[in-house]
Amino acid sequence: MKTVHRYLSWLPALLLLALVSVPALSVAIDDNFLVAFGARVLIYAIAACALNIALGFGGMVSLGHALFIGVGMYSVALPVHYGIDSGWVHLALCVVACIVIGSITGLISLRTSGIAFIMITLAFAQMGYFVIVSLKQYGGDDGLGVTQASNFFGVALSSPEAVFYCAWGLLLALTYWVMRLRKSPFGMVLRGGRQNARRINSVGLPLQRYQLTAYVLSAIPCGIAGMLLANLNAYASPSSMSWIVSGDLIVMVVMGGMGTVVGPVIGALAFIGLEEVFKAYTEHWMAVFGIVILLMAMFGKRGIAGWLKAVSDRFASKVPAEEAPR
Repeated sequence: MKTVHRYLSWLPALLLLALVSVPALSVAIDDNFLVAFGARVLIYAIAACALNIALGFGGMVSLGHALFIGVGMYSVALPVHYGIDSGWVHLALCVVACIVIGSITGLISLRTSGIAFIMITLAFAQMGYFVIVSLKQYGGDDGLGVTQASNFFGVALSSPEAVFYCAWGLLLALTYWVMRLRKSPFGMVLRGGRQNARRINSVGLPLQRYQLTAYVLSAIPCGIAGMLLANLNAYASPSSMSWIVSGDLIVMVVMGGMGTVVGPVIGALAFIGLEEVFKAYTEHWMAVFGIVILLMAMFGKRGIAGWLKAVSDRFASKVPAEEAPR
């Protein structure tokens, strides 16, 4: 029992180690699809971890975070269109744009709550979509090709392997940062506000400022995930800003475990993995997938990470009784 509890407690580290071995496994079985698939999982895991800051910690149900993924994609595509392939320029544009757009949209959205907040964030994402579609000189609805990969001091994200390792490193750093953020005073105020906003305000803490900061902080990694996705696909599309992408991110967070550190990573892996499995067996995979999500929502409210923690705690509670001298 003690061994099982130890393995379950080390699951986040084991999961990240398993993910980093995907390129080696791809070479061993001669299947290049695995690297691109793994890179896609890591990219959406970054975006889901980012959304978890707003949704899981702050209780802000945003249906517009796909806007920032689109901003990240076009932060690569537009400079490349003019011959600028510097990854640092792409990154600077992405971060500045996400901070500015996140601050403006967050400040307006946080004047509301509940359904109104969801609808306003959705409206901002749709506005971004239609702005890009209207720019016919940049491809409009057809999107814009990325003919040159982002180049960081001579290291270009021109292959799925390069994108994979970059995404893995960023996810590792983001996971550690989120873990520290969750336990920090800032994270505790956010989580307290999610449970009882009136009580947090009553002790003199400006909860709305904390929420706005969390909203902007969650926008930046989403934008960086969009940058990586543009390099992986060599293409930027307005459809990346659709409400469906935002909905997928919410499902990943909830499926993995809302408010947990590693839950969004597990959720992204489960979501994209199940999607590929169901696609391989039936053309009606969306109906099957919908049933799976419904069952998880009904019987697994704490997500996969919550279920694993419950199992780990159950084994931990049995250790003293089993190890006690007879």
